Amino acid sequence: MKYEPIKRSLGRFFAGSLFLRKTLYFLLDLLLLRTWHVKKALRKIAWQFSGEASVLDAGSGFGQYTWRMSRMNSRWKIKAIDINTEQIDDCNIFFEKTGLSDRVCFYTCDLTTLNDIDCFDIILSVDVMEHIEEDVLVFRNFYKSLKNNGILLISTPSDKGGSDVHGEEEESFIDEHVRDGYSIKDITGKLSLAGFKKIEAGYTYGKPGNISWRLSMKYPIKMLNVSYLFFLLLPFYYLIFFPVSIILNIFDLSLTHKTGTGLLVSAIKQE
Repeated sequence: MKYEPIKRSLGRFFAGSLFLRKTLYFLLDLLLLRTWHVKKALRKIAWQFSGEASVLDAGSGFGQYTWRMSRMNSRWKIKAIDINTEQIDDCNIFFEKTGLSDRVCFYTCDLTTLNDIDCFDIILSVDVMEHIEEDVLVFRNFYKSLKNNGILLISTPSDKGGSDVHGEEEESFIDEHVRDGYSIKDITGKLSLAGFKKIEAGYTYGKPGNISWRLSMKYPIKMLNVSYLFFLLLPFYYLIFFPVSIILNIFDLSLTHKTGTGLLVSAIKQE
């Protein structure tokens, strides 16, 4: 299933004005369960860096997490990077219009060549590592880029059905993924190898979240892969299923999951 072309089409549609861009961020905040889990984790981190802090959004995409973090603390300086130049340009234009460009900047960068040394207090990476083959190299770059006692926060699919893969014979729901998901042992081992300490990992997208993902993401994306004409039907689709997804998201955020199709991982650099 092709996901990137749909993302590009959405990005171009919502890039036209401040109102449309803010609307996109608002909808993503509500619709994407991973955003709920990431925001909850960021709030826990934020109190440790209540003053000035340097933040890296590693794989910024549409810029929705950069937008969220810029509003969490007005003293945070945020560098956002992505390999997609079109998205970087759109984000720079938006943040310039909002008057935030003095403390938020976007750059085109491949995480495998990231070379910022001891620069950041926080690194956030959401739905990125499943796209990168050389993941250990990127983890090492993250480690080098963090200041001592800096925190890395990662959201990524797990090997318990992440990318909608439930057996060896199945293929990833998203064609652009180079891996279907991490086991907790795998990702914590690689982060430890990169030098990180105090690594914590937990499952997201338990049973409620998995149902919500199917209703809010999988089925709409499958329809759009058939024809972009389904964009016209999406408002009516979400009018029916969006309230159900919200309720399921609340349950998923509130529960502790023994297994799940997503992982939320934090790690600290301590020298």
